[in-house]
Amino acid sequence: MTRKYTIQKSPFVVPTTDGKLIEEHFGAASKGGEQLSIAHMIAPPKWSEPFQTPEFDEYTYVIRGKKQFVVDGETIVLEAGQSIKIEKNTRVQYSNPFDEECEYMAICMPAFSIDKVNREND
Repeated sequence: MTRKYTIQKSPFVVPTTDGKLIEEHFGAASKGGEQLSIAHMIAPPKWSEPFQTPEFDEYTYVIRGKKQFVVDGETIVLEAGQSIKIEKNTRVQYSNPFDEECEYMAICMPAFSIDKVNREND
């Protein structure tokens, strides 16, 4: 009988150069498929990414700390227990300009892909 579930005990740790921890539990990098990706992340204080216009919907759930989003020019700050969906083809910047790290989960549909995130140059 074939198992109809998959347990992820060792997520793929995405190499970063900005101090951010990215553990992909399911998705393209972790051999979990292209339909969606689920990642656990910890963004250090004062962290930010360049603006991007992803070709996927991205859902973020904040576990602890605060995370800032600039969505089409509007600044939004989420705190622990809050979540947001940002629709694909929307210009967005993710950051943690605060003094404490931010822990969150991100779900992308379809799965996150570096060639579909469309990051702008710094």
